[in-house]
Formats: sequence, C-alpha cells, structure tokens
Amino acid sequence: MAPVGLPEEEATLTCDAKGLPSPQYRWSLNGTLIDLRADQRRRLSGGNLVIRSLERAQDAGIYQCTAFNLVGAILSRRASLQFAYLNFKTQTRSAVSVREGQGVVLLCGTPTYAGDLSFAWVFNEYPYFVQQDNRRFVSQETGNLYIAKVEPSDVGNYTCVVVNRITKGKVLSSPTPLVLRTDGAMGEYEPKIEVHFPDMVPAAKGSVVTLECFALGNPVPEITWRRANGVPFPSKVKMKNSNVVLEIPSFQQEDAGGYECVAENKMGKNTVKGRLSFHAKPQWVQTMRDSALSIEERLFWECKANGKPKPSYSWLRNGELLATEDRIQIENGALTIASVNLSDAGMYQCVAENKHGIIYFSAELVVLASPPDFSRSPLRALLKAKAGSAVSMACKPQAYPTAISTWRKGNEVLQSTERTSLLPDGTLRIINVTKMDGGNYTCLARNQFGTASTTGRLLVTGKDPTRITQGPVDMEIIVGESIVLPCQIACDPALDVSFSWAFNGQLLSKLDPHYEHVGGSAAGDLMIRNIQLKHAGKYVCVVDTDVESLSAAAILIVKGPPGAPDGVTVEEITDSTAQLSWRPGQDNGSPIISYIVQTKTAFTVGWQAVNTVPEVIDGNTLTATVVDLNAWVEYEFRVLARNSVGVGEPSPASLKTRTEDAVPDTAPANVGGGGGSKSELVITWEPVPEELQNGDGFGYIIAMRPLGELTWTHAVTSAPGRYVYRNESIPPFSPFNIKVGAYNVKGQGPFSPVTTVFSAEEEPSGVPGGVWAQSISASEFEVSWQTLSDSPERVLGYEVVYWEDDTKPETMGKVRVPANQYTVNISGLKGYTQYFLTVSAFNTAGTGPRTPTINVTTKKSPPGQPPLNVEWNLIGSKLTVHWDPVVTMEMESEVTGYQVKINTVTTNLTSVEIVLPADDDYTIQICALSDGGEGIPTEPINIHKLSNGLVIQSTIIDWFYHYSLNVWIDLHEYAGIFHMTFEYNSLYKPAWFTNSVW
Repeated sequence: MAPVGLPEEEATLTCDAKGLPSPQYRWSLNGTLIDLRADQRRRLSGGNLVIRSLERAQDAGIYQCTAFNLVGAILSRRASLQFAYLNFKTQTRSAVSVREGQGVVLLCGTPTYAGDLSFAWVFNEYPYFVQQDNRRFVSQETGNLYIAKVEPSDVGNYTCVVVNRITKGKVLSSPTPLVLRTDGAMGEYEPKIEVHFPDMVPAAKGSVVTLECFALGNPVPEITWRRANGVPFPSKVKMKNSNVVLEIPSFQQEDAGGYECVAENKMGKNTVKGRLSFHAKPQWVQTMRDSALSIEERLFWECKANGKPKPSYSWLRNGELLATEDRIQIENGALTIASVNLSDAGMYQCVAENKHGIIYFSAELVVLASPPDFSRSPLRALLKAKAGSAVSMACKPQAYPTAISTWRKGNEVLQSTERTSLLPDGTLRIINVTKMDGGNYTCLARNQFGTASTTGRLLVTGKDPTRITQGPVDMEIIVGESIVLPCQIACDPALDVSFSWAFNGQLLSKLDPHYEHVGGSAAGDLMIRNIQLKHAGKYVCVVDTDVESLSAAAILIVKGPPGAPDGVTVEEITDSTAQLSWRPGQDNGSPIISYIVQTKTAFTVGWQAVNTVPEVIDGNTLTATVVDLNAWVEYEFRVLARNSVGVGEPSPASLKTRTEDAVPDTAPANVGGGGGSKSELVITWEPVPEELQNGDGFGYIIAMRPLGELTWTHAVTSAPGRYVYRNESIPPFSPFNIKVGAYNVKGQGPFSPVTTVFSAEEEPSGVPGGVWAQSISASEFEVSWQTLSDSPERVLGYEVVYWEDDTKPETMGKVRVPANQYTVNISGLKGYTQYFLTVSAFNTAGTGPRTPTINVTTKKSPPGQPPLNVEWNLIGSKLTVHWDPVVTMEMESEVTGYQVKINTVTTNLTSVEIVLPADDDYTIQICALSDGGEGIPTEPINIHKLSNGLVIQSTIIDWFYHYSLNVWIDLHEYAGIFHMTFEYNSLYKPAWFTNSVW
C-alpha cells in the first residue's frame, strides 16, 4: 500500500525466477499486459516492476508477473497495489451535558480513508492524551471515547486524533466540550455494554485477533471473558486495558468458536456473545516434480492443498489456462496426458485458490524423442568369463521411444537356445560358457528415429578358480604397534585383479594415515600403523577379478591400558577413613589386574596416592576403604585401573566430601620465645597446619610455670604462632617451663614437649665510657670505647650511631658489634666530612642510654690522578722505573709516598729499582699514597718472561702509550737475533711491531 499525494514516491513490485537460459519478464495490470515500451512511468529492473510518480487512478489494481524463456512461461502470484489516504471533515461540535456518575460516549466521526487507522483522544490541549483505564476506553474499532462513569475531573474539551498507519498522516476532529449538569448526580445502575464484537468474526490463520468489550455503569463495571465451551484460555491469550481488550496471537483452528464478554457491578451484569470463524488461504501438501518423458509416454501429475474453505484447482501451461480435451484430463488437482507429444513440452503450473488466497506451483515437462545412442552405455571392449560360468551382456542404448534390439556373434544373428537367452530388456545371457562362446558380439538397436550398434569381445578363461594363498589371521596387538595383514592370491594371468579392504563392514579410506596398501600385483597386504583401540574389529580382504570375487576375514583384537573407571562414590566417611565404590571402565582387550586410588585436597599439589584397605585392590574388587585421612578436610577421590599393558586414564573425580571432625592429634612444634617488653613472657610456636586442625573452633592452650615450680598456669588463644603473657610480678630475664597444646570443638589434643623460655629483660642501664674516634682515611674512621663490666642487666653488644648533622636524617647510619668487642671501623663515608656519633649497649629489650655526642672528620680524598710519564728499562733482571710526581688538588690529601705494585714496594721518591727473578711474567702499576688513602693507579704494564743479558727500554713504545690500555711485550730469538713484538689494544685495530734489539 502506497501513500496518496506524494508524486516523488515510487513503488517496486518484485519478481525473480531461475531458468536456463535466463528468463525474461512481462507484467499485467488487472489482466491487461503493460506495454513498457510506451510507458514513461513504469520500467523493469531485472524482473522487478518499478513505478514512479504514482497515480491512484492509473496504478491501483492487481499486478501479475510472467517469467518466460525458450522452455516456457510461468505466472507469479498476484500482487495488489493500493493507495492509503485519510480525509476528515471538521465542523463545530455541540457540548455534551451529563450528570456526575452517568456514562457517556464521545463520537470521533467517520473519516474517509484507505489503510489501517489508529485513534487517540486529546484532553483540553495537545499533547495531553486521555489515559485509558477501567473507567475510560478508546475503541480502535470505532474511534469513540467511552467513559463508564463521569467524574468532575472529566469536565473539559475532547479532541479525536486519527492517524493513518501507512501514510503517518494525522487529522484532528473539532473539540467536543463535556460539561456537568447541575440537576444532581446520577444514581447507581447496572452495566450497559456499549462496545462489543459482532455475532460472527472471521479470522485468518496465523493472524492476531482483537476483540473489544466495554460497558457504562455506576459503579464502574468489571470486564471478564470466557469461552462458550468452558475451555480455559491458552497462555498465549492476552488481556489488555483492564480486560477491555482480548488479544489472540497466531490464530489457529482450535481458537475458533464462541466467546462471551461479561460486564458486572453490584447492580447487576450484562453479557454479549459472538463467534470467531476460522479461515485459511491454501497451503501445499502435495506437489509435482519436473518430469522428462519419452514421446508417447503417459504423464500423471497431482497436487493437493489445504485451506478453508476447500480450494479449487486449475492448470496452466506456459501461463495459459489448460482445458480438458481428448488426450488431456483434469480432475480436481490431477492432470493426465495420455500420450505426450513434442507440443506438450513446457512449463506447467498447478493453481489452488479459495476466496482468501491463491497459490502456484511450477514444474517442467520435457518430451524426449531421439534415435538409439550407445555413447553412455557401450558394451565392454573386453569381457572375461570363466569357463562353466554364466555371463550377461546388457544392451541399453539411450533411445526415445525405447529401441528394439537384436544380437549378432560375428555375422551370425543370435536366437534363444538352451544356453543362450535374449531377455525382454535387450540383455544377452549365456550360461555354462565354453571356449567356443568366445568372440565378438554386436547389439543392434532401432526405433522410428534411427539405428545404432555397439560391439564387445568375450574372452573365456580356464576353470581353475582364483585362490587366496595367504589371508589375514586373527591377531592380538598392543596399542601403538604396527602390523601387516596379508592377502596374497594365485590366479589366471589373463585376469585383472583388484584388492580392497573393509573394516567392520565399511570400505577403508585410502586417505586414512593409519592404513597403507602394500605388496605386489599378486598381493593386497594391508599395513596398519600406530594402532589405536578404535582399530579393533573385523577386517575383510576383498579380491575382485574380471570373472569372480572372493574374500578372507580376520578379527583384530587391540589391547591397551584400561579405560577410565566411572561413578566414583563416597559411600561412608569417618574422621580418618572413606568407603569408596566405583564402576569399571573398558578393559581394552586385557583384563584389569588392579585399581589405584588417589586423592586431592585444597592443601595438596595435584593428586596423591593414598593407603587403602585392602592394600592391593584386585581387578575384581570395586570397593575399597581409604585410610590415614585427616579429620575435617574436604577430599576428592579418583580411581585408575591397571592391566598387563599399563595404567589407564583416571576416572572423573568424586564429589567433594569432608571427613568428620576429631580431637586434634598434632601438637604445635618449635615452641620457643623470649624478648618482648618489661613484665612480658613472649611464647612462640609453629602453627598447626589447617589440614591437621581436625575441626572447627581451633585454638591453642599455653601452659607455663616458673622454672622449679609445680603448678601450671594456662592461657587460651586462637592467634597462630605467638602469645604474650603479661604480669607485673614477672622478674626480668626469668626462666619459665613452657608447653603448647591444641584444641577444637571436639576437645583438647596433645601438648608439645616442655621447653625453657626467658621472660623479657630490661635494657642496659650503664653507659659505655672512654668513647674516642679517629679518622683513618677519606672514607673510614675508627671508634673505640670501654665495655660495661659490671652491668646489672645483660649486655648482648654495642651500637654505634653516626650522622653528618641533625638536618640530614637520611645520612644516619648504625653499626652493631658483639659484647666482647670494643672497637669498630666505619667505612663508606664521604671524604673531608664531619660526622657525629654516640655509643650505647643493647640487649633483646632494646638499647640503653647513649653516650654524649662526639665528632670526627674524615680525611681529604686521595689523589685523583695517576703518576704520569712512566718510564722503565730492564737490564737483565734489574728493572728501573721513573715517573713524574703527582700534584694534588686543594680538596685532595697531600702525597706521602708512592707504591709500586709488583712486589708492593713503597717509596718516597719518584723512581725505584727492583730486581726481578727471570722466567716469569709481571704486571706493574704505580699509585700515590696519602692520608686519605691510595690514589688512582696507572694503567697496568705487562712484562713477559725475560732472558738474562737482555736490555729493554720503554721509550720504544712511548709514542703509542697514550693510545693503549695494555702493552704486551713478546721477546723471541731468531737466527741469533732477539726480536720484540708489541701488542696493544686501542680504538684502532691491533697493531704488531717487530724491532731488532741488542
């Protein structure tokens, strides 16, 4: 449906058909062919008809598409093109005067329209719409507004709003004033039904049926619905708008019948009745198929359709109505053509129609007429038969109508004899064939359109049968192994032989990687690689020759580890045992020898083996008791089976089951303690793991007594691992006997062994004397003090605290030493920096009072430059080394000497002579010495093994000394001359220099 008055609108009617060659299309309007060549507004797009600038007068009507090609033509279903519009004549409306409590109906009026409408009412001004409830109702059938009982708040102006659902157009009526009369309120009265459905309502299958029922009355009536036959409404039926609207979605045959609406209030009730009648457009239940018939054959097609009322049938050929004549009979939905001819070929349609709809079904009739043709079914060029057997040769040419066949052997026309039969379908059959039957055979076929022939040769072989000399035998094999099933034969060499294998009645696929056919021309052996359990079964070797077929079979049993047991169930459980049962899995070809039970808890890593009764569970036992379980722990169990091949997959886990609770049976371990604050006895222990607590309400019992006493004091705590007993009467550092036990809701468990723990001690009260500090270097100073020899408190050691100044807390450091030590060196310090420090004694209770603060300043930093211009020479074993003095910076310590790091030689000079033993390698480094420590050393000078009498001067390498990090000297003698090789590493590539020396 298209809207009226929109010239730019266009409509598209779709039509799509399949065929070869591709179909063409034409359209008709109200039964008249549309001439698209002369029509400027209509055009084809594929098979679709596109209409632009729609005009109601010219374009409204019934359209039908015809698709056609060289084969024939078919019609589409019909399509209706309608135009939606909405017109409403508005005129001033008089006021409606009613009493309070009276019912009223406000009429919307009757617009002229096409298309579905919807109605609403505006109260006073837009967009305040009347809200529907049990007192007010807007009928979508009449458009009227019904008010069951008028109240003062209803006074005002009412405007009916009508919307066309297709065009979305909207029109409004003139306002209708509603006023209250002043002559008193309306009394109570029984319901009066103003909105009701007709006596007979037709309803289409699958549609949504809506029935309306509304009554005026005082008090406001209640609406109820029921079926006349008393059957309850199905769940799909919906009641809307305070039961005023009954909606039945997807209407079906069983929904038809009588319906009643009852309106009731305390003054009485009223009822309306009506019936819903069921109707349905046709639907196919039987159709025909495309047919290809030989000329002069009989055609019978039948189609059937459901529908209400019952549909009528007609037949179309190439879009034209088919009528009954001599050869053509039409009865209901059946079409019979007694003897088809070429003119009957084409497209046929069965049409089923009732007043609610029409449907089409299409099929093609092909009429065949041709001479005989053997191109698809020639005789075999060579047919082999064993002497004494029977042989058949089929003569089946393609021919329309069927051809008449004759047979010849050579030039001799064959007739039926005792051994030779000419069958009605053209087949030649010879029984008990002999060598004399061999030769060329020809079948000649003829019909009214022509003749054709085909020739083949019959070769008769000897009587000796083909034999399987070695076939497969029953076997047992383990999963993962490979085997070969033999299939070898002896046969006439003239025969063609083929081998195939079947497994459990199905031919084996050559694509399966487990199978491979092996062997020569006289063998069809089957190799099975990496055998799995699925390969167990019956294997059949099938041998086919030109004249016979034979086979041999064997059963292959595959053994593997057992399948997983199933149904593991905890039958009974105590605090330490669990009774299990299970069902066996597949034994996979080898009897189950035994079962293994495993368990898992939240406290274990993976599955663990458990102890059972019996200790060894044999393969015939399907129950066991798991022992040595922990109380009050949630367990899962699983079972594995073992056979001669191995252990199989585990069963699914059982449901989680908790053991019963019990008194703790594990005492806390590693009981100890000590330390704490004054008047405290600190007791520690290793907590009992959760899986050993045996129940809820777990805690610890601490028993304590002073050493030497008999009476125990007990305390209880749930805190794990530590308990502090406080009592002002506890002497410091006093020994106590301690033991710790465990308990839960079931009772008290065992105590740990008794151990001795000392109460908290007091901090040392004495102050170390004679504190003194001196700087050792730029990064280290030494601190010393006098130890406390007569302290009433225990002294475990001494603590030195040092810092740069009070404004830099991050520079604070701390060092502790044992009680027998009275001096300590503190390193890692800044050079030439003043540090402050104090010393105190400490024990487990803390540190005692600190000494008065003293200070010490570290020495300046050592020289930051190495000695420069190092020169050396070697005469025999005497090494002489010279260097320039090191000049220090202002913030560096003065040089006090030098150290030559070869034999750790120290000197105040800038040279040194050293006697070196021969035949050894040496590395020389020189650094300046100062109060602040050692300065930066020179780069190493490496000297290889020397020979007596050899003189080496360092000047030969002075020029590249500045470029190298390491200098290596290699001396060797060649032809009585010593050669020296320098190797150095630098930013450049390694260079090698060789100089002759004396």
